[in-house]
Amino acid sequence: MMPNRNAALLVMDVQNGIVSRFAENKEVLLPFQRAVEAARQHGIPVIFVRVAFREGYPEVSPRNKSFSAISERPGMTYSDAATQIHESVQPRPDEPVVTKIRVSAFAGNDLEVLLRARQIDTLILSGIATSGVVLSTLREAADKDFALTVLADACLDADTEVHRVLMEKVFPRQADVLTVDDWIKTLD
Repeated sequence: MMPNRNAALLVMDVQNGIVSRFAENKEVLLPFQRAVEAARQHGIPVIFVRVAFREGYPEVSPRNKSFSAISERPGMTYSDAATQIHESVQPRPDEPVVTKIRVSAFAGNDLEVLLRARQIDTLILSGIATSGVVLSTLREAADKDFALTVLADACLDADTEVHRVLMEKVFPRQADVLTVDDWIKTLD
């Protein structure tokens, strides 16, 4: 387990339009809330990551299977309600909200600049979906030599079996996988 000095908690894609698809039961957001609260209490920066596009979706290629369907319906631009961070984990004014334009939290934005400027070398990952933003960000962050922790219960996926396989078999190769409560114990 890496120390939490020079660490940041990434809260990824916990935005209205995504939460509404994955979290009919608001109790599933409690681990996210506990993680944010614990990070704040221990002086660990919290960085929120969302996905959003310009009006008209000029960033979306028709060849991109994941995002081309988005471009055919309204609601995913920078100012739309669906792209705003969910009220359950509302960012404080001093907490950055980074907007990405692909699956990985690093895609098309200044996230890496923010991390490097703060000398952050350890990332604690949470997000929706496990097989989307969490997987893509973990892989890219590992290639960028960040130490990684994934908060298993602060990640959601529509497919519980895919979530389980990632947490038990794939992610441990590149990250420590902990529950929020077990992670909090490492902070004390």
